[in-house]
Amino acid sequence: MRCLIVLFACLWVQALPALADRTAYLDLARKGWNYQLRTTMIGRDLSIPVHINGRDLAGASLCLVGERPHANSLEVINAFRDLAAHVFGKPVTMRYAGGEAALCGSGRTVVLRLYSGHPPNQALSADLSWMNGIYDLGLPARRFFVATSPAMAQTFFGRRGQGTHIMVKQPRPGQVGGLERSFYRSILVEELFQSFTFGMDILLFDRAAAFQSKLQERPMVLDRLPWESRDFMRALLRSNPAGLCAFDLFMMHAVAEAPVDQTVEPAFIEYIDREYDALLRRAEETMADGRFAPLVAPGCQRAPG
Repeated sequence: MRCLIVLFACLWVQALPALADRTAYLDLARKGWNYQLRTTMIGRDLSIPVHINGRDLAGASLCLVGERPHANSLEVINAFRDLAAHVFGKPVTMRYAGGEAALCGSGRTVVLRLYSGHPPNQALSADLSWMNGIYDLGLPARRFFVATSPAMAQTFFGRRGQGTHIMVKQPRPGQVGGLERSFYRSILVEELFQSFTFGMDILLFDRAAAFQSKLQERPMVLDRLPWESRDFMRALLRSNPAGLCAFDLFMMHAVAEAPVDQTVEPAFIEYIDREYDALLRRAEETMADGRFAPLVAPGCQRAPG
Protein backbone atom coordinates (compact mmCIF):
# COMPACT_ATOMS: atom_id res chain seq x y z
CA MET A 1 0.00 0.00 0.00
CA ARG A 2 3.00 2.25 -0.30
CA CYS A 3 2.44 5.21 -2.60
CA LEU A 4 5.68 6.97 -3.56
CA ILE A 5 4.91 10.28 -5.28
CA VAL A 6 7.44 12.39 -7.16
CA LEU A 7 7.20 16.29 -6.78
CA PHE A 8 7.24 13.41 -5.47
CA ALA A 9 8.62 -13.73 22.65
CA CYS A 10 8.78 -16.63 24.11
CA LEU A 11 9.20 -14.31 20.95
CA TRP A 12 8.77 -16.63 17.97
CA VAL A 13 12.54 -16.44 17.54
CA GLN A 14 14.43 -19.15 15.73
CA ALA A 15 18.05 -19.02 14.66
CA LEU A 16 18.34 -18.04 11.04
CA PRO A 17 19.72 -20.85 8.86
CA ALA A 18 23.49 -20.78 8.66
CA LEU A 19 23.28 -21.13 4.89
CA ALA A 20 20.50 -18.83 3.78
CA ASP A 21 19.71 -18.51 0.12
CA ARG A 22 21.70 -15.46 -0.95
CA THR A 23 20.20 -15.46 -4.42
CA ALA A 24 16.64 -15.31 -3.09
CA TYR A 25 17.48 -12.42 -0.76
CA LEU A 26 19.16 -10.48 -3.53
CA ASP A 27 16.16 -11.07 -5.78
CA LEU A 28 13.79 -9.74 -3.13
CA ALA A 29 16.06 -6.74 -2.56
CA ARG A 30 16.01 -5.88 -6.24
CA LYS A 31 12.24 -6.11 -6.42
CA GLY A 32 11.71 -3.98 -3.33
CA TRP A 33 14.39 -1.32 -3.78
CA ASN A 34 15.60 -1.12 -7.39
CA TYR A 35 12.38 0.31 -8.78
CA GLN A 36 11.40 2.83 -11.38
CA LEU A 37 9.82 5.93 -9.91
CA ARG A 38 6.20 6.27 -10.81
CA THR A 39 3.26 8.41 -9.91
CA THR A 40 -0.42 8.83 -10.72
CA MET A 41 -0.47 12.45 -9.56
CA ILE A 42 -2.12 14.39 -12.36
CA GLY A 43 -0.75 17.89 -12.77
CA ARG A 44 2.39 17.43 -10.66
CA ASP A 45 5.50 19.44 -11.41
CA LEU A 46 7.92 17.11 -13.20
CA SER A 47 10.86 19.50 -12.87
CA ILE A 48 11.32 18.93 -9.11
CA PRO A 49 14.48 16.88 -8.42
CA VAL A 50 14.23 13.57 -6.59
CA HIS A 51 16.75 11.88 -4.30
CA ILE A 52 15.87 8.57 -2.66
CA ASN A 53 17.93 7.08 0.14
CA GLY A 54 16.33 4.87 2.78
CA ARG A 55 18.43 6.63 5.43
CA ASP A 56 16.78 9.97 4.75
CA LEU A 57 14.38 9.54 7.67
CA ALA A 58 16.97 8.24 10.15
CA GLY A 59 16.49 10.28 13.31
CA ALA A 60 13.43 12.10 11.98
CA SER A 61 10.73 13.20 14.39
CA LEU A 62 7.37 11.47 14.40
CA CYS A 63 4.46 13.89 14.76
CA LEU A 64 1.10 12.31 15.59
CA VAL A 65 -2.06 14.12 14.56
CA GLY A 66 -5.75 13.31 14.54
CA GLU A 67 -6.82 10.83 17.18
CA ARG A 68 -4.57 10.06 20.09
CA PRO A 69 -3.00 6.64 19.62
CA HIS A 70 -4.91 3.61 20.83
CA ALA A 71 -2.88 1.39 23.17
CA ASN A 72 -2.53 -1.11 20.32
CA SER A 73 -1.13 1.60 18.05
CA LEU A 74 1.15 3.05 20.70
CA GLU A 75 2.78 -0.31 21.38
CA VAL A 76 3.63 -0.70 17.71
CA ILE A 77 4.85 2.88 17.31
CA ASN A 78 7.13 2.71 20.34
CA ALA A 79 8.54 -0.67 19.31
CA PHE A 80 9.25 0.69 15.83
CA ARG A 81 10.91 3.79 17.27
CA ASP A 82 13.17 1.47 19.30
CA LEU A 83 13.91 -0.59 16.20
CA ALA A 84 14.74 2.44 14.08
CA ALA A 85 17.03 3.83 16.79
CA HIS A 86 18.71 0.43 17.14
CA VAL A 87 19.32 0.03 13.41
CA PHE A 88 20.06 3.60 12.36
CA GLY A 89 21.76 4.74 15.56
CA LYS A 90 19.59 7.85 15.91
CA PRO A 91 16.62 8.35 18.24
CA VAL A 92 13.16 8.89 16.76
CA THR A 93 11.42 11.49 18.90
CA MET A 94 7.63 11.62 19.03
CA ARG A 95 4.94 14.05 20.08
CA TYR A 96 1.19 14.45 19.70
CA ALA A 97 0.40 17.76 17.99
CA GLY A 98 -3.39 17.70 17.99
CA GLY A 99 -5.79 17.78 15.08
CA GLU A 100 -3.75 19.59 12.43
CA ALA A 101 -0.53 18.68 10.68
CA ALA A 102 0.32 22.38 10.58
CA LEU A 103 0.97 22.15 14.32
CA CYS A 104 3.86 19.77 13.64
CA GLY A 105 6.06 22.53 12.30
CA SER A 106 8.74 22.17 9.68
CA GLY A 107 11.97 20.19 9.78
CA ARG A 108 12.69 16.48 9.44
CA THR A 109 9.24 15.37 10.54
CA VAL A 110 7.06 12.44 9.55
CA VAL A 111 3.37 13.20 9.98
CA LEU A 112 1.33 10.23 11.22
CA ARG A 113 -2.43 10.80 11.21
CA LEU A 114 -4.40 8.19 13.18
CA TYR A 115 -8.15 7.76 12.82
CA SER A 116 -10.96 5.32 13.47
CA GLY A 117 -14.29 5.15 11.71
CA HIS A 118 -14.58 6.86 8.34
CA PRO A 119 -11.37 8.21 6.76
CA PRO A 120 -10.89 11.94 7.45
CA ASN A 121 -10.42 13.00 3.84
CA GLN A 122 -10.90 16.68 4.60
CA ALA A 123 -8.11 16.52 7.18
CA LEU A 124 -5.92 14.53 4.78
CA SER A 125 -6.35 17.22 2.14
CA ALA A 126 -5.53 19.94 4.67
CA ASP A 127 -2.40 18.05 5.77
CA LEU A 128 -1.11 17.76 2.22
CA SER A 129 -1.96 21.36 1.40
CA TRP A 130 0.12 22.45 4.40
CA MET A 131 2.99 20.19 3.34
CA ASN A 132 2.74 21.62 -0.15
CA GLY A 133 3.34 25.09 1.25
CA ILE A 134 6.20 24.02 3.51
CA TYR A 135 8.18 21.95 1.01
CA ASP A 136 7.03 23.51 -2.28
CA LEU A 137 5.91 20.13 -3.55
CA GLY A 138 4.19 21.34 -6.68
CA LEU A 139 0.93 19.61 -5.81
CA PRO A 140 -2.08 20.61 -7.92
CA ALA A 141 -3.86 23.61 -6.42
CA ARG A 142 -6.99 22.97 -4.36
CA ARG A 143 -6.73 19.20 -4.88
CA PHE A 144 -9.03 17.10 -2.66
CA PHE A 145 -7.38 13.88 -1.54
CA VAL A 146 -9.26 10.70 -0.66
CA ALA A 147 -8.04 7.65 1.28
CA THR A 148 -8.07 4.59 -0.96
CA SER A 149 -7.06 2.08 1.70
CA PRO A 150 -7.15 1.94 5.52
CA ALA A 151 -3.42 2.70 5.62
CA MET A 152 -1.48 4.98 3.28
CA ALA A 153 2.05 6.36 3.24
CA GLN A 154 3.13 9.02 0.81
CA THR A 155 6.53 10.62 0.36
CA PHE A 156 6.65 13.87 -1.57
CA PHE A 157 9.72 15.54 -3.02
CA GLY A 158 9.75 19.32 -3.27
CA ARG A 159 12.03 22.24 -3.96
CA ARG A 160 12.45 22.86 -0.23
CA GLY A 161 12.95 19.26 0.85
CA GLN A 162 10.83 16.15 1.15
CA GLY A 163 7.89 15.33 3.36
CA THR A 164 6.34 12.04 4.44
CA HIS A 165 2.70 11.69 5.41
CA ILE A 166 1.22 8.49 6.85
CA MET A 167 -2.47 7.97 7.57
CA VAL A 168 -3.49 4.74 9.31
CA LYS A 169 -6.80 3.47 10.63
CA GLN A 170 -6.65 2.28 14.24
CA PRO A 171 -9.08 0.53 16.59
CA ARG A 172 -11.91 2.48 18.11
CA PRO A 173 -11.43 3.37 21.79
CA GLY A 174 -11.57 0.39 24.13
CA GLN A 175 -10.39 -3.18 24.01
CA VAL A 176 -9.96 -5.09 20.78
CA GLY A 177 -10.13 -8.79 19.97
CA GLY A 178 -7.38 -10.91 18.49
CA LEU A 179 -8.39 -10.39 14.85
CA GLU A 180 -8.66 -6.63 15.22
CA ARG A 181 -5.38 -6.44 17.11
CA SER A 182 -3.53 -8.35 14.38
CA PHE A 183 -5.13 -6.36 11.58
CA TYR A 184 -4.43 -2.91 12.96
CA ARG A 185 -0.89 -3.84 13.96
CA SER A 186 -0.20 -5.25 10.53
CA ILE A 187 -1.20 -2.17 8.56
CA LEU A 188 0.64 0.20 10.91
CA VAL A 189 3.84 -1.86 10.87
CA GLU A 190 3.77 -1.93 7.08
CA GLU A 191 3.46 1.81 6.60
CA LEU A 192 6.14 2.62 9.17
CA PHE A 193 8.55 0.08 7.70
CA GLN A 194 8.09 1.21 4.14
CA SER A 195 8.30 4.90 5.02
CA PHE A 196 11.57 4.49 6.92
CA THR A 197 13.25 2.29 4.28
CA PHE A 198 11.65 3.31 0.96
CA GLY A 199 10.91 -0.32 0.12
CA MET A 200 8.12 -0.89 -2.38
CA ASP A 201 5.42 -3.55 -2.58
CA ILE A 202 6.41 -6.90 -4.11
CA LEU A 203 3.55 -8.79 -5.75
CA LEU A 204 3.44 -12.50 -4.94
CA PHE A 205 1.23 -14.44 -7.33
CA ASP A 206 2.16 -17.95 -6.12
CA ARG A 207 -0.48 -18.66 -3.46
CA ALA A 208 1.45 -21.73 -2.24
CA ALA A 209 4.66 -19.79 -1.61
CA ALA A 210 5.58 -18.82 1.95
CA PHE A 211 5.97 -15.15 2.75
CA GLN A 212 9.53 -13.91 3.23
CA SER A 213 8.90 -10.17 3.52
CA LYS A 214 6.32 -7.70 4.75
CA LEU A 215 6.66 -6.08 1.33
CA GLN A 216 5.16 -9.11 -0.39
CA GLU A 217 1.47 -8.94 -1.19
CA ARG A 218 -0.87 -11.40 -2.84
CA PRO A 219 -3.27 -9.50 -5.10
CA MET A 220 -6.81 -9.58 -3.74
CA VAL A 221 -10.03 -7.85 -4.74
CA LEU A 222 -11.49 -6.28 -1.60
CA ASP A 223 -13.34 -3.31 -3.07
CA ARG A 224 -16.78 -4.43 -1.92
CA LEU A 225 -15.85 -5.14 1.69
CA PRO A 226 -16.10 -2.45 4.42
CA TRP A 227 -12.73 -1.81 6.03
CA GLU A 228 -14.07 -2.60 9.51
CA SER A 229 -15.66 -5.89 8.47
CA ARG A 230 -14.12 -9.10 9.78
CA ASP A 231 -14.06 -10.50 6.25
CA PHE A 232 -11.95 -7.57 5.09
CA MET A 233 -9.56 -7.92 8.03
CA ARG A 234 -9.12 -11.66 7.51
CA ALA A 235 -8.55 -11.23 3.79
CA LEU A 236 -5.98 -8.48 4.24
CA LEU A 237 -4.13 -10.51 6.85
CA ARG A 238 -3.93 -13.36 4.32
CA SER A 239 -2.53 -11.06 1.67
CA ASN A 240 0.84 -10.50 3.36
CA PRO A 241 2.68 -11.21 6.63
CA ALA A 242 1.24 -9.76 9.83
CA GLY A 243 4.62 -8.24 10.74
CA LEU A 244 8.26 -7.97 9.78
CA CYS A 245 10.25 -10.94 8.55
CA ALA A 246 13.97 -11.69 8.85
CA PHE A 247 14.47 -10.27 5.37
CA ASP A 248 12.94 -6.96 6.40
CA LEU A 249 15.31 -6.59 9.34
CA PHE A 250 18.16 -7.61 7.03
CA MET A 251 17.18 -4.83 4.66
CA MET A 252 16.85 -2.24 7.41
CA HIS A 253 20.47 -2.91 8.35
CA ALA A 254 21.48 -2.76 4.70
CA VAL A 255 19.75 0.57 4.22
CA ALA A 256 21.38 1.94 7.37
CA GLU A 257 24.90 0.89 6.44
CA ALA A 258 25.23 0.96 2.67
CA PRO A 259 27.73 3.60 1.46
CA VAL A 260 25.57 4.64 -1.49
CA ASP A 261 24.03 7.92 -2.52
CA GLN A 262 20.66 6.38 -3.32
CA THR A 263 19.18 3.03 -2.30
CA VAL A 264 17.41 2.58 -5.63
CA GLU A 265 20.65 2.19 -7.57
CA PRO A 266 22.50 -1.04 -8.53
CA ALA A 267 25.37 -0.18 -6.15
CA PHE A 268 23.01 -0.83 -3.24
CA ILE A 269 22.40 -4.41 -4.38
CA GLU A 270 26.12 -4.86 -4.96
CA TYR A 271 26.74 -3.79 -1.36
CA ILE A 272 24.18 -6.30 -0.08
CA ASP A 273 25.82 -9.09 -2.08
CA ARG A 274 29.24 -8.14 -0.76
CA GLU A 275 28.19 -7.78 2.91
CA TYR A 276 25.52 -10.49 2.92
CA ASP A 277 26.91 -12.62 5.77
CA ALA A 278 27.49 -9.66 8.09
CA LEU A 279 24.01 -8.25 7.38
CA LEU A 280 22.42 -11.64 8.01
CA ARG A 281 24.14 -11.88 11.41
CA ARG A 282 22.88 -8.45 12.38
CA ALA A 283 19.36 -9.38 11.29
CA GLU A 284 19.52 -12.50 13.48
CA GLU A 285 20.62 -10.45 16.49
CA THR A 286 17.86 -7.90 15.93
CA MET A 287 15.26 -10.64 15.51
CA ALA A 288 16.25 -12.03 18.92
CA ASP A 289 15.77 -8.71 20.70
CA GLY A 290 12.57 -8.81 22.77
CA ARG A 291 12.00 -5.09 22.39
CA PHE A 292 10.84 -5.67 18.84
CA ALA A 293 8.39 -8.53 19.52
CA PRO A 294 5.28 -6.45 18.62
CA LEU A 295 6.66 -5.99 15.11
CA VAL A 296 7.65 -9.56 14.20
CA ALA A 297 5.48 -11.93 12.18
CA PRO A 298 5.23 -15.47 13.61
CA GLY A 299 6.25 -18.02 11.03
CA CYS A 300 7.97 -15.45 8.84
CA GLN A 301 11.48 -15.51 10.24
CA ARG A 302 13.34 -17.98 8.05
CA ALA A 303 15.51 -16.94 5.17
CA PRO A 304 14.15 -18.17 1.84
CA GLY A 305 15.22 -21.66 0.82
